Amino acid sequence: MQIQINTDNNISGQHALAQSVEDILRSDLNRFSDQITRIEVHLSDENSSAKSGSKDKRCLLEVRLAGERPIATSQHAETIGEAVTSATEQMVHLLETELGKRGKK
Repeated sequence: MQIQINTDNNISGQHALAQSVEDILRSDLNRFSDQITRIEVHLSDENSSAKSGSKDKRCLLEVRLAGERPIATSQHAETIGEAVTSATEQMVHLLETELGKRGKK
């Protein structure tokens, strides 16, 4: 399961942030690792660092399943960590539903 993390210019792409995001994804999505080929993470601060706003941090997760179209979730939150956690939780539910329909859970 390959994980690619992308950030906009308003999010510092520090190693610690990337490692934290990767740890969350591997922990929460590990049971689906046989079906997942790649995860793309897009992190952004929609109001930029110059402005602050409620729930302006966004995490878009795109999961590619072997031989299938990508599945995506997106969440906004106060912090990047909250956005990643919420998007990951949403992805778990989506994968349970999708793979459960196919009998691959």
